Amino acid sequence: MAHGVLVQIITGMVRITTSYRIVQLNLDVIWYGIIPATFALFPIFLAVSVGRYIDRNHDAHAAMIGSGMMLVAVAGLRFADSPLTIMPWTALFGVGHLFLMAAHQMLCVRAAGERNRDSVFGNFLMMTGIGQGLGPFIVGWIGGEARVPDTAFLFSIGIGVALAAFAVSLCLPPARDVAAKKRDAAPMSVGKLLRIPGFFTVLTASVVTMSAQDLVVLYLPLLGVERGLGVGEVGIILTIRSVAAVVSRIGYAQLVSAIGRVRLTFISMALGGAAFVTLAMPVPVLALQMAAGLLGVGLGIATALSLTSVVELAPADVRATALSLRITGNRIGQASMPFLGSLLAASAGASGVLVVTGLALAASGLAVQIVRGRQ
Repeated sequence: MAHGVLVQIITGMVRITTSYRIVQLNLDVIWYGIIPATFALFPIFLAVSVGRYIDRNHDAHAAMIGSGMMLVAVAGLRFADSPLTIMPWTALFGVGHLFLMAAHQMLCVRAAGERNRDSVFGNFLMMTGIGQGLGPFIVGWIGGEARVPDTAFLFSIGIGVALAAFAVSLCLPPARDVAAKKRDAAPMSVGKLLRIPGFFTVLTASVVTMSAQDLVVLYLPLLGVERGLGVGEVGIILTIRSVAAVVSRIGYAQLVSAIGRVRLTFISMALGGAAFVTLAMPVPVLALQMAAGLLGVGLGIATALSLTSVVELAPADVRATALSLRITGNRIGQASMPFLGSLLAASAGASGVLVVTGLALAASGLAVQIVRGRQ
């Protein structure tokens, strides 16, 4: 959990600071789509291989590899001053993030066993939600009333946090070696995984949910610039979203037990969709903060559900592969949706991106309700 918090602080800081670096360099709005797409591009092709590696009981090693990649990438971004220098470091950051997300999820599975999965994932996501809130808070606190913060200073802080994360990764206990029979067994194919009833629908909902989280971090700074909001005000809005996500996960296991996994998925995604549409409206800052709170609750629960649902549906010996397949889908969404969003933002602004994202969230939640409700 400590490592997860540090990784989320770095991720939040770097993604937001990169957006402000684009503004600082006075680049065209199209770069808001192209540069974030490089974060997701290589993981699309690497995720399944990383999952196979982790399925061979290398979850702790994968976390160490990812932490090292993140450290190098943040150091490179500190000195990047053009799109052609920002893009490769963003790509390396994305690959490191892939290793870390897959490793953390399997470390949770290993810690939980079969009976305590919802509780362990809920606790882990609650703690990482704190990291997701601290990243934007640090950016907002340092930026203050400035329209664009000191990005070089923020990246320098990110280097320090990345060093701490790498040190903690060295303390993660490796899994015990597996029997030769398990190592030699042919793993389930990706095609067979996708044909598991309900798996593809859950995977699609996960893609939309994670892409929505990415888009709100990328486009709220642009929305703030369009509406004349200071960096501090944008940071507070993003922090409220993260705090609400943390609070929503405190009773996550109890919510699943009381409402049911399928119905809760629909409710949480519909709530997130409504919050996105509210953010797009020309409302006062207080209303934006309230919408951010609702968004945090909706996406916070939906993210936890997308993880535990994938673990629930996948066979035990290919869970890391299934989770990596989920990450592959997420990265496809993160590569395509920011780019499509930038095209939309060029004509409709950040508000148009938020409306389309909200509608996609609600539709995906409804699809899960229809398909899995029949099972």
